[in-house]
Amino acid sequence: MPAPQNAPQSAISLTLDGTPDFPSVVLQALYRITRRSTPELRRAIRAGEPIFTAALFGNDHIDVVPRLEKTVDYLDGLGIPFTLHEWVDGTREEITVPLMREIIEAADGSFA
Repeated sequence: MPAPQNAPQSAISLTLDGTPDFPSVVLQALYRITRRSTPELRRAIRAGEPIFTAALFGNDHIDVVPRLEKTVDYLDGLGIPFTLHEWVDGTREEITVPLMREIIEAADGSFA
């Protein structure tokens, strides 16, 4: 799958497995974490698209990476399956949560 037109050159995205129909309380929590509206979240879930994408090495890094980590923790806590992808120069590769944390740590080091 090619990267979306507006995808950052280096990012990590989170996509839910399947198309779960969440109750409002779950969508509201995801909104608070991701800042994506309920209709945006529902559309992304139904379309099998990422519900959140965190650009690495960009101006928003310091804001979006903690949101990605909180989203992962929230979904893990509820037992909701998801898939993470690392996007690099327009290509994507599925990654694990531990690898995501390593990538984030490496990216954080670039700002020191």
